[in-house]
Amino acid sequence: TARSPGDLTIRWTRRSRALVADAWEQVGVPLAEDLESYDVQILDGAVVKRTLTSSTTSVLYTAAQQTADWGAPFGPGQTLAIRIYQLSNRLGRGDPAAVTLQF
Repeated sequence: TARSPGDLTIRWTRRSRALVADAWEQVGVPLAEDLESYDVQILDGAVVKRTLTSSTTSVLYTAAQQTADWGAPFGPGQTLAIRIYQLSNRLGRGDPAAVTLQF
C-alpha cells in the first residue's frame, strides 16, 4: 500500500485448484490452469468502480485512474475495498479474495 498519493501496485499470493497444492513442502503452488489471469475489482460499497486485469500476481492502479474514480489519488488514512478473482478456462471466475486496503 502507498504511504503517499500516487500509483498503487496491488500484490497478492496466487492460489491453486490443483490437489498437489495442498503439500507442506511447497513454497509456490502450481498454477493448474492454461494461462494465469486475474480480475481485480475496485469497489465503492457494493458498486464496482473499475475492473483491472493482470496476467501476474500484481496490478497497477494508476494515480490517473484513482483520480477519475475518486477525484484524487489515495493517501494516508484512507481505505480501498477490492476483490481479486483468479480466472480459469474451465471454471470461469473463482471465488474472490476480498480485502480492504488501509493507507
